[in-house]
Amino acid sequence: MHGRRLAMTDNIVCLTAQPHAGALDHLESWTTTHGIGLTVREVGEDVREADFEGGRETLGISVGGDGTFLEGIQAFAPRRVPLLGINTGTLAFLARIDPRDIDSALTETLRGRATVYDRQQFSVTTAGLDAVGINDVTIEPQPPERPVDRKICRLHVFVDEEYVGQYDGSGLAINTPTGSTGIALSAGGPIHYPNDNFTLQITPLHTHRMGVRPMVVSESTEITVVPDSEVRLSVDGGRYQTVVDRDEPVQVTGSDYRAHVVRTSYDDSFMGALAAKLGWGLRTVDSEPPEGYLPEREPPEDFLANACRVAREAAISAGEPVRELHGQVEQVEAKSSKADIVTEADHQSDRIIATAIENEFPTHGIRSEESGRRGGDSPYTWVVDPIDGTGNFAHGNPNYSIAIALLDGENTPVVGVVYAPETEEMFYAIRDDGAYRNGTPIAPTTRDRLDESMLLSGYDPDGEFLQAFYQETRGVRRLGSAALHLCFVAAGSADALWEYDTNPWDVAAGICILREAGGRATDADGVEYALSLADERERPRMPLLASNGPLHDALLDHLADENL
Repeated sequence: MHGRRLAMTDNIVCLTAQPHAGALDHLESWTTTHGIGLTVREVGEDVREADFEGGRETLGISVGGDGTFLEGIQAFAPRRVPLLGINTGTLAFLARIDPRDIDSALTETLRGRATVYDRQQFSVTTAGLDAVGINDVTIEPQPPERPVDRKICRLHVFVDEEYVGQYDGSGLAINTPTGSTGIALSAGGPIHYPNDNFTLQITPLHTHRMGVRPMVVSESTEITVVPDSEVRLSVDGGRYQTVVDRDEPVQVTGSDYRAHVVRTSYDDSFMGALAAKLGWGLRTVDSEPPEGYLPEREPPEDFLANACRVAREAAISAGEPVRELHGQVEQVEAKSSKADIVTEADHQSDRIIATAIENEFPTHGIRSEESGRRGGDSPYTWVVDPIDGTGNFAHGNPNYSIAIALLDGENTPVVGVVYAPETEEMFYAIRDDGAYRNGTPIAPTTRDRLDESMLLSGYDPDGEFLQAFYQETRGVRRLGSAALHLCFVAAGSADALWEYDTNPWDVAAGICILREAGGRATDADGVEYALSLADERERPRMPLLASNGPLHDALLDHLADENL
């Protein structure tokens, strides 16, 4: 989940172990001031589905120590709700915000400036137990009835059906990176930096074989443990536990869903927590790196670079719910239900983008296909298409995009961002700074002959462009998203594009990207294409011919010959 999406928060569900009056008072005051709903549940009390319903964008908060935070993971992760931890406990690696910083941390979160990290979870299955955890699953011998009886167990371990061997000793832990600072660390395992780290580790507990060491595997690995005797199994320090009989397999693998953990600039750092709470030998609380070791800070972004970054972040944030809803469209048969999903996707995308822009550039105007025009007293206007290729989206086709452009005045695009949620391709450009796809510079082709070129066609009501160019070229394709069409020409995936009529939100971002890549965009007569923000009913038809550049004159000549 991208942090910009948190700016849409209109509902908070707080889980607390022992109500901390100061923290809860701060939280209640802040939510009241910002008009955000608040529900407080104590650990052990059911977190109800009604707490999340009504189409609200929800943030989970834990008030307590790491135990309360883990209870929050159990409640919020299955619902894909991000969790922020207020630390009112003592030894905490997960809940890291001091109660005195609640107002500041939540304000930063509501502005979309917090970061959301994914945390690996695991699922464990055996007879009588099917559970999900985030720290570790431990398998240990049952305490003997008599002190003189055997106190160890033998566990046979398989990784993706490959036999690893037998572990003789006090058992083993299978832990995530989050769980690496607990039982696994006590048993001599390594510490994993947990943010966006998707692995599992098999850690022997007091093994009787000197050569046995922790083993790290991927999140998708199927780990199977078969005990030679009855053993105890515990998940996340006893949140789930059971007894496993001899020869009963225990299967562990990465969970189908991850936990979303919110971090703000007010959180204690992970390395700082290690130093302060474990007395970590590599550094003390006030240790500083040698002078000149840390890289120099990046110079402050200029205005257009900042605007492009904000637009990219907004597009990624909007792409998350859009992609989720696209998956629902693919499963729905009824036309009316699909229409509702498409409308919801358009609305959510538009709302996330507009909120991100308004947070960062409150004086700028916004022109959106979904919500119309919002005024501003700045010469800059954002032009937004929350979903370009709505027809494709409605039919479960992946060729749709989110397009965001910044205009200087009425018709000069200076920033363009086009994001394809299904492929996670990010095209972007800044005036006089080139065009990029996922950070790599792009450029159009250099073909100048029609018979060597492949063309794209957008809206072509009578099929005239297709008829005129199909036999003259290597083909004419129509993918259904004008913004993506322009990006594909800019990146050399096609040589030219024809659109019978255009709207500014369809093409503003793509034209910025195409021109910065070195391509060309005109009308049917060869006049440089000029955007217009005039009302659709007041604008004349606005055809668009876009190309790699060298092919443009041949296209114009053939258009003239065909009287298009």
